[in-house]
Amino acid sequence: MKSLKSILGLPILSEKSLAGRAVANQYVFKVPPSTNKSEIKKAIEERFEVKVVSVNTLNSQGKMKQTRGIMGRRTAWKKAVIRLRQGDVIKELE
Repeated sequence: MKSLKSILGLPILSEKSLAGRAVANQYVFKVPPSTNKSEIKKAIEERFEVKVVSVNTLNSQGKMKQTRGIMGRRTAWKKAVIRLRQGDVIKELE
């Protein structure tokens, strides 16, 4: 079992994620690629004491980058879109 700190990463605060928060009560987090939806749901409910309705995940491949003529790749990561029950909010992110 993974710890809460290793599952939940930083929240993603972009224009699109803030619009989802206002319209559909959704929050977006960066999580490790090895976590699954049930682990993410349990971690959110325990840490923020809210009820999670759904969890959607997206895998993002690392981009190719060139530095001083050397090609490299950024690390892959996973984005989790969490939808909360109507009326629940994560106070730490408001």
